[in-house]
Amino acid sequence: MPAVRSRIDSFPHILPLTTRWMDNDVYGHVNNVQYYSYFDTAVNHYLIEKGWLDIQNGGVVGLVVETRCTYHASVAFPDELEVGLRVERLGNSSVRYGIAIFRKGETEAAAEGYFIHVYVDRKSNTPVSLPADLRAILEPLLVKGEQA
Repeated sequence: MPAVRSRIDSFPHILPLTTRWMDNDVYGHVNNVQYYSYFDTAVNHYLIEKGWLDIQNGGVVGLVVETRCTYHASVAFPDELEVGLRVERLGNSSVRYGIAIFRKGETEAAAEGYFIHVYVDRKSNTPVSLPADLRAILEPLLVKGEQA
């Protein structure tokens, strides 16, 4: 577990997200599996917003091969959230996204982790080099010194 929580200003992209009633579990807080849904939403929203991800017809798609989440503090419906997104590693065919969940207006992460996509040809399901246009929209999110 990180000794220090990530701060919101260490994420170049912030996505506002609202918790939903169904996100809460019987203990009255957002269930741990929902955080992975928030991670997935943040990454794919960014790719769609930038005009890169075509979920129906794109020839290259990202497959999740590894995820991790560390929980620091609970969030619950109806909390408004801010999801921080950065690129921690930009490889030949993979991207490691750093993601953190913040309650709106808070500067320290309630939860944080990573999400690794390996980009593959949709038809053959084999890894491909990151397309130049994808690399171009990810580079502004790259934490300095982390490119492979």
